[in-house]
Amino acid sequence: MPGPSGTSKTRKAVAKRFKITGTGKVLRRKQGKRHILQKKSSKRKRALGRAGLVSDADIKNVKENLPFG
Repeated sequence: MPGPSGTSKTRKAVAKRFKITGTGKVLRRKQGKRHILQKKSSKRKRALGRAGLVSDADIKNVKENLPFG
């Protein structure tokens, strides 16, 4: 049965992939650091390890799925 109208649940898949900073920006992990790492330079792999920002076009969708984030 659906819950009371007007409430939204957190999408747990989204909660595991994104983080909201104190200023409201949305952080994400960068793609490309799972496999085929031998041909990538150390500099490139270090950069992939750092978090990136979600693009402005996608921020609204992410925040809608993280109502309490």
